[in-house]
Amino acid sequence: MGRYTLPLLGAAALLVSGLAFAGTGAVADEFKWMTFAVFGAIIAITMYITYWAARQTHTTSEFYAAGRSVTGVQNGWAIAGDYLSAASFLGIAGLISLYGYDGFMYSVGWLVAYITVLLVIAEPCRNIGKYTLGDVLAFRNQPKASKTVAALSTITVSTFYLTAQMVGGGVLIKTLIGIDYHISVIGVGVLMLAYVVFGGMKATTWVQIIKAILLVTASILLVLFTWGQYGFSLPGFLTAVVGDPKVQAQVAKLVGDAATNMTPAELGQRFLEPGLFLKNPIDQISLGMALVLGTAGMPHILMRFFTVPTAQEARKSVIWAMAIIGGFYVLTLFLGMGAAINVGSATIAGMDKGGNMAAPLLAQFVGGGPDSMLGNLFLAFVAAVAFATIVAVVAGLVLAAASAMAHDIYVGVIKGDHASPKEQVVAARVSSLIVGVLAIYVGIAAEGQNVAHLVALAFAVAASSNLPAVFLTLYWKRANTYGIVLGMLVGAISAIVLVLVSPNMTYPATVVKEARKVLEGEPAQPAKPAVAAVPASSFACELFALDGCVKSEPAKPAAPEKPAKPGAPEKLAKLQEKLPTLSDAKEIETANKDIAKLEKDIKKAEDDLKKMEGQTTSMVGLEKPFFLLKNPGLISIPLGFLMVIIGSLLFRDKRAEEMWDELYVRQNTGINAEGASAH
Repeated sequence: MGRYTLPLLGAAALLVSGLAFAGTGAVADEFKWMTFAVFGAIIAITMYITYWAARQTHTTSEFYAAGRSVTGVQNGWAIAGDYLSAASFLGIAGLISLYGYDGFMYSVGWLVAYITVLLVIAEPCRNIGKYTLGDVLAFRNQPKASKTVAALSTITVSTFYLTAQMVGGGVLIKTLIGIDYHISVIGVGVLMLAYVVFGGMKATTWVQIIKAILLVTASILLVLFTWGQYGFSLPGFLTAVVGDPKVQAQVAKLVGDAATNMTPAELGQRFLEPGLFLKNPIDQISLGMALVLGTAGMPHILMRFFTVPTAQEARKSVIWAMAIIGGFYVLTLFLGMGAAINVGSATIAGMDKGGNMAAPLLAQFVGGGPDSMLGNLFLAFVAAVAFATIVAVVAGLVLAAASAMAHDIYVGVIKGDHASPKEQVVAARVSSLIVGVLAIYVGIAAEGQNVAHLVALAFAVAASSNLPAVFLTLYWKRANTYGIVLGMLVGAISAIVLVLVSPNMTYPATVVKEARKVLEGEPAQPAKPAVAAVPASSFACELFALDGCVKSEPAKPAAPEKPAKPGAPEKLAKLQEKLPTLSDAKEIETANKDIAKLEKDIKKAEDDLKKMEGQTTSMVGLEKPFFLLKNPGLISIPLGFLMVIIGSLLFRDKRAEEMWDELYVRQNTGINAEGASAH
């Protein structure tokens, strides 16, 4: 690699970012130079780290595992950087700002997941594996078969998660600072490729550490400004949340007719109670299983345990990661609630209906508002942290997928573990380049698609395929190659198939109905009497849309008569007619914002109708969901475990039986861990 390759690459990335600042975003045009400066500083620091790491990355161990030189504390911060994605920083804060308590449940699920990692995964994987998930499975199972299926699962999980990160990254950077979507995706991809291809695991590790420190620092600063005005009193802060009119209006909107019988105080209190977002208890259980168990099977998280020198350091790294991640998730409560009372749910949802702008808008608010330099500087800092967050997570995912391709498939299966060290490093870098370019292509191709379900699907596949195979390989003597292959294939395929027939997919009839509601409005509705709860005819009816099935329905209160609601075009015409008569500056500003929002809604509805013209079914030929849960974990995870057990009991594998004693000793003692996958 040339001496100036990376500095020039960094400069090119900065130039591309700078040229793209012509668009509109949350940052006012006159303050975009600050955003450029903050972005430039962070990119320059990470590119220098990559340059430094590249000069020290020559062997396979250095590329895949940073030479096993990372300490437990450093790895704890790196795991936090790898794990705390944009979904954690922006998504959870947004969900809390819109739905209160239910948004915080995501934080709890992802934090509890690390108990599984600490107790059953971290130390044994460090002792048995070398670089990848495939190494762990190949220790006692047939190497080629287990590495092949492990690589397929790793690439599948990484692809789902990677697609969601690339699309989410492009949308968020565009929303935050106005960079064109395509340039945002390419920028993320180019930086990620530089980190991985040149610097390998060492560069990726330090980028993740820096990103985690920046993320925690930004969050602590936001919480200090937000919570400090209440004297750092939790009861005082929550009382303010309950009594805030903007929060009460959001709850009234969410609960609908039930709000007519509730006082303002009751509406505010409802924001701190479950049920505004996660309304189906069975779906909650399924989602919780995927989040809690999926983390232990995520390949880019498992890879981090191969970077530490000892099993003790692996345990220490998980404890540090839990402390950092747990502390951060507690902060999300204040970020989300603070955004709800200071910015307002309506403003947040108006900029991004998923609530992803809650934390950035809160940063702008506590700094002095959209017209202040400090407010926009704080927003620029948060925007840059979000950018660093996306790049760091994407780098970890690309490294995991590339490792599966190069180390498991090329070296393990094709070359039979007989590739030279130089061949292995070249294969790793070429694989990283291939995966990175594909990630950029998929990110651009998926523009405008609903990819939110892909994150949950990635966790579901990891929990249904990877975790049963790893857990039973480590802890069940009878587990063997046949069970591992069967369990991983059935677990992954069942999770994917169930999602393809679930409510996550796009159903034209539903899209058309919503679009027409926006354009044509809603007719008047007569008063409705109270309806008693309806029990399900069987548990299967809660999961599948079967003929003759009756799904359970909660009790519904009596609803008063509702007048007709005009469509967006009619509302827009009235606002445009009213605008010339306004004289107050604030009223004019509010009216212009409402007009812009209505025009956006109308365009989206018209685009949806055009896109769905002539279509009646989803991509798999269904008019409505067959599987009724949004997450398949409740079925696919037990199925994955069951298939490993059945496959292992039906067929015998002499190698798996003979290697059990050695595996048992090594996973508990770490003796000869460096040569774990050399058989």
